Amino acid sequence: MNGAHAVLHDPTGLIEAELPLDRAPHEALVTAVLAWKDPDLAPCDYEQIALQLTGHARAVATDIRRLAAALPKSDGRAALAEVVLREADGRLSAPLKDTAGCVQNRARLVRALYTRLDRLTEPAPAAP
Repeated sequence: MNGAHAVLHDPTGLIEAELPLDRAPHEALVTAVLAWKDPDLAPCDYEQIALQLTGHARAVATDIRRLAAALPKSDGRAALAEVVLREADGRLSAPLKDTAGCVQNRARLVRALYTRLDRLTEPAPAAP
């Protein structure tokens, strides 16, 4: 297949849902970015890191949506997930800038999304 490619049609995201997130390298990137004091990177480097974090934030948000949708309506974790997802959508819709501040904001978003994802994957709290 010289130069040929196949287009995958997966409107429900079932294939992506079966793939685990590559969490460890992204958490390491988040930790490194948030530890920056006065980085001196080229604008294109900031842009590439921001793009990487943005793509991963979208993937984590997709997992959160899927897990929250599977919870019973009476489970408060779903409502909290919706709040986090609305905020994430707003932050992800903001244009990227080639600055350390923009990259650090995307890193904070990834961290917040993982916190919410972890709470969705914990067993439901016992009813009082």
